[in-house]
Amino acid sequence: MKKRLSILIYSLEGDGAERVVSILLGELKDEYEIFLVLMHDRIDYEIPKEIEVIVLGEGEYKESGIKKLAKLPFLAFSYKEFCKNYEIDISLSFMNRPNYINVLSKSYGNEAVCIISERIAPSKEYGTSSMKDKVNRYLIKNLYPKADMILPNSEGIKADLIENFKIPSGLIHVVYNPIDLDRIDRLKDEKCSFPFDYFTYINIGRLHPQKNQKMLIEAFYMLNDPDSRLIIIGEGDLREELEKFIEDLGLEDRVFLLGRQSNPFKYLSKADAFVLSSDYEGFPNVLLESLACETAVISTDCKSGPREILAVQNGTSFNLQSGIELCKYGILTPVGDAQSMSEAMRRVKEDAELRKNYEKLGKMRVMDFEKSKIVDRYRNFIELAYCKSGAVSCAR
Repeated sequence: MKKRLSILIYSLEGDGAERVVSILLGELKDEYEIFLVLMHDRIDYEIPKEIEVIVLGEGEYKESGIKKLAKLPFLAFSYKEFCKNYEIDISLSFMNRPNYINVLSKSYGNEAVCIISERIAPSKEYGTSSMKDKVNRYLIKNLYPKADMILPNSEGIKADLIENFKIPSGLIHVVYNPIDLDRIDRLKDEKCSFPFDYFTYINIGRLHPQKNQKMLIEAFYMLNDPDSRLIIIGEGDLREELEKFIEDLGLEDRVFLLGRQSNPFKYLSKADAFVLSSDYEGFPNVLLESLACETAVISTDCKSGPREILAVQNGTSFNLQSGIELCKYGILTPVGDAQSMSEAMRRVKEDAELRKNYEKLGKMRVMDFEKSKIVDRYRNFIELAYCKSGAVSCAR
């Protein structure tokens, strides 16, 4: 008899944890009876027909922090009732609020094994003195240790949870994000309307302060290179501010905001270099996607993910203070340093041999994150948590 697995997440609208969940649904459906529990009924991915979708207390898509906090106990109780009624054996949640609900439901008597997945370094995401950030830091510090297992998606996040939130290291096991190479290979050769007549840098990400595209545009401006172009794919609250910044710098004919694209891979595969300008990340899927598209990569040495992917041997140091670092699989630059970013962008354009080497090695590196390997790790840790919980029958 199959174990019953509940996967709890905000929605399936997005490209990070949502894509990971979509992969897990397809890969684990034959071994587990899976229930997908959403807080909002927004779905961008095809869901296997045998998987039942439940919406847990859907409210406004954007709610105030106070309202979100006040609703947590009620949502946790509702989730406990769901797990009881559906006889859920294992509950796996992704992202902070679903994680809080998953852990809190245990205090109401939820007997399902509780596994939570942290997707970003909390000390960076909730690093200010605002009430919202203080509450989130408190909840993480006090709720996360009560989970049966924590699965961050990078060594950097694991270190953050241990060092800054005092989470016992024995609870934490890193599982990187999986990448669907077959899907990317199918999509990357589609035609796109943008003319790649010049050397083209590309950035993909929501237009948000965390992604710091303003610094990237400044770095591009410093190149003073009329034979280069920069395209940015993504939407967000900063669009008008970035459009004005581009206009103020006189870059309207060289920097292009292309909005959200259903198939970013057809742009990524045709660009000459991908540039990640983020101030912080969890584990940026787009770096893996760039490597899969055989596109040279430049990234800030932000916490966390880029160094683990591009340097490998020095996964959690984030020590780069100045200049650029030529790693095995790409170039790292200090966070927020437009001058160094510009230097790296110039280097990758002018050194064709370096660029070609990164393109070749990237395809090899991304195989370490191929979806079957990563799904195996999820499977193994799900079973380990189930067995450690004292379940009578353990498949492994």
